[in-house]
Amino acid sequence: MADLLVRPDEEHLVAPRTTERLMNLLIALLVTPTYLPKSRIREIIEPYRGQSDAAFDRMFERDKDALRTIGIRIEVGETESYHGVEPGYRIRREDFELPPIDLEPAEAAVIGVAARVWQSARLGDATAVALRKLVAAGVPVDPEALSGVEPRLAASEPAFEAVWDAVVTRTPVTFLYERADGARAQRIVEPWRVVSWHGRWYLVGYDRDRADHRLFRLSRVVGDVEAAGAPMEFDVPDDADVREIAASLFPAPPVSDAVVHVRKGRGLGLRRRATTQEPGDEGWDVIRVPYGSVGELASDIASYGPDAVAVSPPDLRDEVRDRLARVLEVSSR
Repeated sequence: MADLLVRPDEEHLVAPRTTERLMNLLIALLVTPTYLPKSRIREIIEPYRGQSDAAFDRMFERDKDALRTIGIRIEVGETESYHGVEPGYRIRREDFELPPIDLEPAEAAVIGVAARVWQSARLGDATAVALRKLVAAGVPVDPEALSGVEPRLAASEPAFEAVWDAVVTRTPVTFLYERADGARAQRIVEPWRVVSWHGRWYLVGYDRDRADHRLFRLSRVVGDVEAAGAPMEFDVPDDADVREIAASLFPAPPVSDAVVHVRKGRGLGLRRRATTQEPGDEGWDVIRVPYGSVGELASDIASYGPDAVAVSPPDLRDEVRDRLARVLEVSSR
C-alpha cells in the first residue's frame, strides 16, 4: 500500500498510523452507496481533520494513490454538500470483491497450510469506530460491504504481535535474541518499524545497550517480548530516515537471477521484484527475479502454490519442489 508498505528496494516498512488511516478511508468509501464528498471524508477520518487545507489535500491524494496502487478502484462523481457541488468518491462492492475461486484439492491443501496469518483485533476495533462515525455524520452505510475487508498480515513469528503493539504505542521492549551463530543476549530496544524482507519479518529500532540502530529478525526472538518502559517514551525518526537506516542494515543486493513462470494476474510480490516480464504459454508469464538466497526465494515461490513455478536454476527448482512436497505430506496426515 504505497505509504502503508514503503519499499526501499526489497523491504516493506509498515507504518501503523498510516495503516489505520488507509483502512478507515477504505471502509468509508466501501460502505456508502452514494458518492462521499471530500469535505465529509475530512470530517469523518480523524487524521485528516487536524490538517491544513494543503496538508489534507496532499495526504488525501497520497492515500487514494496508495489504495489504487494495490488494485482498489475508486470511482469519482459529483455530489452536493453544504459546500456546494464537489467531487465525491466511492468504492463499488462489485469492483472490490474477488470472483469465486475454484481450487483442486491439492492446490487447496498447499494454500491452506501456507496461509498462516496474524489478524489484528485493533484494526477490527478501528473498523467499528469508523462505521459509528459515518452513521453519526448521517452517511448511509452498508455493513455487508465489509465482508471482504479483513486486515491480515502473514506472520507466524510468536513475537510479531507483541512487537507490533510496541511499535504502535512507542513502548521500549526487552527480549532474548539469538544471533545467527547461536549466541544469545538480552536486548533493550526502542521499536521503530516492523519490516518484511524476503518473506521474513524484522524489527528496526534503537538498541539502548549498544547505543545504535539495529535490525532484529523476529524468528530469532526467544521467549516473551516484555515492556521495558512506558508508552510514548521515545520519538521515532521520520519515515525517510527509517527507510534509509533499514536499507543500510540489510545484506547486499542479490547478484543472481531466477526464471519463474507466474500465472497471469497472480504472484504480485514476485512480479514487483522482477527485472523482466514476458508473455509465456497461455495463461502464464515468464519473469526473471534477482535473489541472494536459494532458500528464501524458494520459500517465496512455494507460498504462491500452483500460481508460480520455478524454472531455473535447477537447485532452486528442486528446493521449491521439496518444500511443496513437505507441505502436502503434512496436510495429508
